[in-house]
Amino acid sequence: MEIKLNNKNYRIQNISSKKCFEILSKEKVAYLIDVRTHAEWQFVGVPDLSAIKKEVIFVSWQIHPEMNENKNFEKQILDMGIKKNNPLYLICRSGQRSYNAAKLLLDNGFTNCFNVSDGFEGELNKQKKRSLINGWKYNNLPWRK
Repeated sequence: MEIKLNNKNYRIQNISSKKCFEILSKEKVAYLIDVRTHAEWQFVGVPDLSAIKKEVIFVSWQIHPEMNENKNFEKQILDMGIKKNNPLYLICRSGQRSYNAAKLLLDNGFTNCFNVSDGFEGELNKQKKRSLINGWKYNNLPWRK
């Protein structure tokens, strides 16, 4: 998707979890923002970037249990000291909420937003189970409960 801001075109770039971790390992000022809910962080697990001396930023895109959009999403990210031109890698369960969050950020002047398209748990398989086709956990990237 392409968005035009100040006569410049910006795109939400989809990126795999493997490529995301590789880039986060190399880029000094790049952030992984987990946009899932507190319940998902607590019961499913979270990415662990301690091996590359980074911390995941946790800001929910939707507020559990009603799942209403977090009206303070952008403000909470800015309150973390993140700049609008920093590379931001947004991750959710499967890539949809993180895509929507990236779109909102681009609409509000952020310029380097990437959607981790396979998410933390990845796509559903034929039996409607996750983490068996793709995603952060499937790719054996560092995570913890």
